[in-house]
Amino acid sequence: MKIFITGASGYIGGSVAVHLRDQGHEVTGLVRTEAASAGLEGLGLGSIIGHADTDVILRAVQANDAVINTAEADDVELLKPMLAALSGTGKGLIHTSGSSIMVDDAQGEVASATIFDDDAAYTPMPHRLDRIAVDRLVRTAGVTDGIRAAVICPTMVYGDGRGLKRDSHQIPMLIAKSRSLQAGVYIGKGAPIWSNLFIGDLATLYRLAVDKAPAGAFFFAENGEATFLEIAEMVARSLGPSGATESWSLDDAVTEVGPVARVALSTNCRVRATNAFSAGRLMGRHSRKSSLLSHSRLSPTPEPPETQELISWHTRFLMYRSQTRNSVVR
Repeated sequence: MKIFITGASGYIGGSVAVHLRDQGHEVTGLVRTEAASAGLEGLGLGSIIGHADTDVILRAVQANDAVINTAEADDVELLKPMLAALSGTGKGLIHTSGSSIMVDDAQGEVASATIFDDDAAYTPMPHRLDRIAVDRLVRTAGVTDGIRAAVICPTMVYGDGRGLKRDSHQIPMLIAKSRSLQAGVYIGKGAPIWSNLFIGDLATLYRLAVDKAPAGAFFFAENGEATFLEIAEMVARSLGPSGATESWSLDDAVTEVGPVARVALSTNCRVRATNAFSAGRLMGRHSRKSSLLSHSRLSPTPEPPETQELISWHTRFLMYRSQTRNSVVR
């Protein structure tokens, strides 16, 4: 299959692109610079230089069998020409959202008992209203516009990227601060909980979704959860024998890394991909990494080739679900 990926120089997009390449697909990535273009070609991927250039996007969509958007989740102007070009074609479009649409404002102080599944009603924080509107636009297009459009909503992603960008987002920020203090850091009490997912499992989910996801589908992507204090303890163990941890005030964190500290490092974001269970065929919670807490970015170890086709419970369900249901809008 010929697949066009936006955001292909990023952490998720690059990992997905390389995984699809390894599965025999012909992958072309949209990038913004000559350097990124050369980098993709060095990985055996095609490249197109552009961003929100409508003509570039139209040509790329027309020339490929499916589209994966891993660029800005809130960028409706990027999606509009894609949706227009895909309308009536029946081609696949997988859009990347992000589970911060579900966060609260815990400020590092409390763990939430509330867990959301794929279809649960919730009251979003104002900063994510645009993202939610984009998700709905994509899912609606999957029902009304003749596009096999679906949304994947990753949680806290961990593990080494396989593309041009090796690092994810949240954990590397915590690691950088921890290194500077020689102690695992957490904001406030470190009580909030985030669901998480290994990058290899996420890439596999995209591969299955681009081939089989029903139109209008929405999938949280997660295979476990951890508190920020537990993450700090994990980082501390990788720094040295002392295992020291230290609280980082929210005000100081916002000053150092920006508003992301309040949105992504001190909130609760607990979700479950309950579509994996709704069909009645339960899949064990099996992933290539048993949990985030078994993984350390500071001392990564290569994964043996024989594990490369192990996939997590929610990705296995996607194969089953696609065989039993033609479409879903929740």
